[in-house]
Amino acid sequence: MKPKTSWTRASAGAVMMLVAGAHTATAQELFVSNEGSNTVTVISVATLRPLATIDVGKRPRGIALSPDARRVYVALGQADAVAVIDVAKRAVVDTLAVGPDPEQVAVSTDGAAVYVSNESAARATGVRVSDHRQLFSVPVGKEPEGVGVTPDGKRVFITGETDSSVTILDARSGNALRTIHVPARPRFVTFDKAGDRAFVSSEAGGTLSIIDIRRDSIVNIVHIADGTTRPTGVALSPDGRRLYVANGAGNRVTVIDPAAARVVSSIQGGARPWGVALSPDGKTLYTADGRSNQISVIHTASGRVRATIAVGERPYSVVIVPPNGP
Repeated sequence: MKPKTSWTRASAGAVMMLVAGAHTATAQELFVSNEGSNTVTVISVATLRPLATIDVGKRPRGIALSPDARRVYVALGQADAVAVIDVAKRAVVDTLAVGPDPEQVAVSTDGAAVYVSNESAARATGVRVSDHRQLFSVPVGKEPEGVGVTPDGKRVFITGETDSSVTILDARSGNALRTIHVPARPRFVTFDKAGDRAFVSSEAGGTLSIIDIRRDSIVNIVHIADGTTRPTGVALSPDGRRLYVANGAGNRVTVIDPAAARVVSSIQGGARPWGVALSPDGKTLYTADGRSNQISVIHTASGRVRATIAVGERPYSVVIVPPNGP
């Protein structure tokens, strides 16, 4: 196991100042939204060193990658917009008006549209990227946060924290198709590759709901509450055999067997892990530790943190960008 590495803000800043101009990515990179410092940090996966810092706008939270891996979209909660980052340039090249208080963002499977949850307005908004046209703005559950597009691209799932709901929208029209009620304060949503299951974390409920998206019904609820667990970010392994759930105030990651619907292990991490991302080979998990101002790099086989990387203030989400496109 490699020795644990920690980058101070001073050293990170020095590295960032050395990087300028456009580049062609030849290795995986991490893009991290820093809610407290209004920035996105770019990190080399190969060296675990910060490469750049990008000023994006006020209160960046949710972050998503375009299907062609050329753009990163960042929800700006206090700018009522989504920042569009060109991966090669490591710069904001556009902003999309998306309505008030966007919390999280997802991209359509063809890359043509983005969808956001408008938390304070209890709405969800869809916007076409090419001409900024609003496709819809519709009411959903109270305090919407999580946003996910089904693998077939036809539907959008929106979690409502206050009323413990998941609203399912038609991705083209925004029409509400179904509402599913889950345990208290649902936060993040993700899907399996086959498009059979959705996984929804519930922060106050201390659970992970497994939803059959062919029938739009809950088939299992995994209880992981122990008094401190607060499930947030969710990542599914490439083979679908493990789910990794960040636990916020619990300062760890819970590992779940989705087929058996049970907890198999727990990984101690940094303070307040929120967003998570898993490497394409499933061997490395990255957590955005909101109260540690760092990214934790976790070896999934051993369940150990092998490095930490200093980023901006209150990192919220992290996404992996593959080299030279998808």
